[in-house]
Amino acid sequence: MSAEAPNGTTGMAALPQALQGDAARIASAIESLLFVAGRPLEQNELRKVLAVGEEDLQAGLQALAHILEEQRRGLRLQRLGTQVQLVTAPENARYVAALLGLPLTARLTPAALETLAVICYRQPITRAQIEAIRGVNSDRALASLIQHGLVAEVGRAPTVGHPALFATTPEFLQQFGLTSLEELPHIDGLPDVQRAVQALQERLPLSEGSAAPSGQGGQAPGVVEDHPAQEAAP
Repeated sequence: MSAEAPNGTTGMAALPQALQGDAARIASAIESLLFVAGRPLEQNELRKVLAVGEEDLQAGLQALAHILEEQRRGLRLQRLGTQVQLVTAPENARYVAALLGLPLTARLTPAALETLAVICYRQPITRAQIEAIRGVNSDRALASLIQHGLVAEVGRAPTVGHPALFATTPEFLQQFGLTSLEELPHIDGLPDVQRAVQALQERLPLSEGSAAPSGQGGQAPGVVEDHPAQEAAP
């Protein structure tokens, strides 16, 4: 129970104000909220609950990410766009897989990997743009990536016909052991297909499996297999 303020009201309303300017306490509060939520939360949502400004929120997020990684905790802070969530540390994927009875690794076909690499470095991107870069029809590869949750439609392009725009998902980050897209290998300028594929493959050996969402079973660790006769379980 919260203590009563001198005027007889509880001190709960005044509590969030005490968080302002205190990155450590904001980080602790964010960790609690993400753990209880068990799902990605919008940064706007966190700001409102904590009653802090953008600068304080970002300081808290940075502090939490640093603490989790620096102390080699079993969780990591994952960011994608305006959403954040807690995921398991990728180096612990084998243990998570063993507990859940899931396979640890699999492979993407060259076509799917090419398509995924193009999307990673050019997102958001339309189907026509993907095919223009790859030089071949990408319907099947794109459909497979969408089916396995690595890619999703995120909007419509402001051009004639308003074609769908595609981008990577939080599941992509989990499968590749990333906490944000900024962790992808850096490429100067706009990469061609082979450079993008090579950069993405550089990330694969670093991740023995995926980072599963905290408090959830998640998908099977590792990169899903793109095979016409045997689709991976969702």
